Amino acid sequence: MRNIQVKVFPSASKLKKKQQLAWKIAEIASDRAHLNEDAVDMVINRIIDNASVAIASFSRKPVISAREMALAHPKKNGATIFGINSKKKFDCEWAAWANGTAVRELDFHDTFLAADYSHPGDNIPPILAVAQQKKMSGKDLIKGILTGYEVQVNLVKGICLHEHKIDHIAHLGPSVAAGLGSLLKLNTDKIYQSIQQSLHITVSTRQSRKGEISSWKAFAPAHAGKLAIEAVDRCMRGEGAPSPIYEGEDSVIAYVLSGPKARYTVPLPNINEEKKAILETYTKEHSAEYQSQALIDLAINMNDRIENISKIKSVEIHTSHHTHYVIGTGAKDPQKMDPNASRETLDHSIMYIFAVALEDGKWHHVNSYTTKRANKKSTVELWKKIKTFEDKKWTKNYHDPDPNKKCFGGRVIIKMKDGKKIVDEISVADAHPAGKRPFERSNYIEKFQTLTDGLISTKEAKRFLNAVQNLRKLKSGELTKLNVEVKAKSLRTRSKKTIF
Repeated sequence: MRNIQVKVFPSASKLKKKQQLAWKIAEIASDRAHLNEDAVDMVINRIIDNASVAIASFSRKPVISAREMALAHPKKNGATIFGINSKKKFDCEWAAWANGTAVRELDFHDTFLAADYSHPGDNIPPILAVAQQKKMSGKDLIKGILTGYEVQVNLVKGICLHEHKIDHIAHLGPSVAAGLGSLLKLNTDKIYQSIQQSLHITVSTRQSRKGEISSWKAFAPAHAGKLAIEAVDRCMRGEGAPSPIYEGEDSVIAYVLSGPKARYTVPLPNINEEKKAILETYTKEHSAEYQSQALIDLAINMNDRIENISKIKSVEIHTSHHTHYVIGTGAKDPQKMDPNASRETLDHSIMYIFAVALEDGKWHHVNSYTTKRANKKSTVELWKKIKTFEDKKWTKNYHDPDPNKKCFGGRVIIKMKDGKKIVDEISVADAHPAGKRPFERSNYIEKFQTLTDGLISTKEAKRFLNAVQNLRKLKSGELTKLNVEVKAKSLRTRSKKTIF
């Protein structure tokens, strides 16, 4: 690996292309690195994971809306849409839009946390859609996805967007563009221009994840992927981009992030070095914000030690800066304490999540979020007793550069009305690579079977799982096998008179 130093330069300095971050990213996207077999296996796991959560969210309103927009854009030799018959094809950017929304809706796919946040699995829908439309092979798709993960993970390590209230999709646009460059075997200059365009058009604020969180949280990554596809298409036609997009005098760093005097360090592999960043990412066992995963496991574990929930006086969660300020009481969002808040808001409230997991001793991607469940009297009472606190120890561990030491948990102190204290802590989720039960291929398959049960046939499940596990050998034109068709009775519409 190499550390790329990034800072702002005045326009008069005429910073050369090869000194720019976007060019250095483009270089690894256009290189000829060998495939790491462990990384390839993880690509397969994450395609299974994405299909699982996409089908599970098939009948949810945002997913239906995105899908119906996409269905209005058929294309004879296009891409497939999750749930729809694979013989039907659609414009790849619209397929990416529909599939990306379906993957993101339940907040149930993979994550990587460092200086900033990310869901690297968001790279897969746009890269897969273009791969299907351009009739690429399984090996081409693998290379594209590995590049997408490599770029997003390393941007997340080096550049914090959250401190400036910029949404994390600003790293997704460039990573998708880079991944598409690898997939399509574009030259370095076209990828360089595509990365710059994609960053320029995917900068947005984090209000989408603040206050009353709406369905846009699910649409946002899909939108970034769609915009990146369009940016790459323009650059393939010879168009250029605002440049230098990171280092320029009026660039993203200069006026959106830390300013003209800022210094960032972005790690990147050497040219032709294996891309393995996907191995540093982790999926979710529970449908909720990743920073709650370990605390859900802890709450379930602590359930056995509490005979009567009503006897709890208070609950303190001592955790990292990010957890406290994003999903904890440090966010100062009254919506996070509202039983009638949206599902999107509740899955960003560790107070709600911990209360339900502690009371129920389990977690479910649907039942744990119903309005009836959120309004349960005992839950609301417990919910109001929970407060979070930043602990410098946990913040330091959260940012540890060693992936084997980085952790996202916390220490919980439950004070009972009789004066008794129940104290426990957890470093990482049970399903984390360093957890009690690290996710392996069998776990991804089990998750797929659980989330798609009743929605797809046993035959369709078996067909898909066989195809995806044979990804390396899929030939040109065979990537439509990675689509999953739902049973006819599961197909719902909410058609209204709209533009499309």
